[in-house]
Amino acid sequence: MPRIVGVDIPNDKSIWISLTYITGIGQHTSELILKEAGVEKMVKANKLSEDELSRITQIIDRNYVVGGQLRRQMSQNIARLRDIACYRGLRHRKGLPVRGQQTQSNARTRKGPRKTVAGKRGVKEMR
Repeated sequence: MPRIVGVDIPNDKSIWISLTYITGIGQHTSELILKEAGVEKMVKANKLSEDELSRITQIIDRNYVVGGQLRRQMSQNIARLRDIACYRGLRHRKGLPVRGQQTQSNARTRKGPRKTVAGKRGVKEMR
């Protein structure tokens, strides 16, 4: 398995798909990287020469924030929003959707499983 910027990419896939295994690189970005490196995108990852791998690695290091550095940057951004107590930071703190989605009937992914409120009586029991 070739190793690019600290990530083992799969051998049996085309290089343009294999590059997407690196956090922060999608299909479009991988095509741009390969075009700049002068590598054909349909070549399997295990067929690449050392020279081609080093060119790809240099381009990624020079132009893109990827992997652990990207994750660290994203967590710092969220921590900054929490610290300044802006609306988005408060939503992150409470574990609610941040980008304006409705929460009355959806948002189970962010809110977690339903928590039933004990002691609440139904309409039929009150009669």
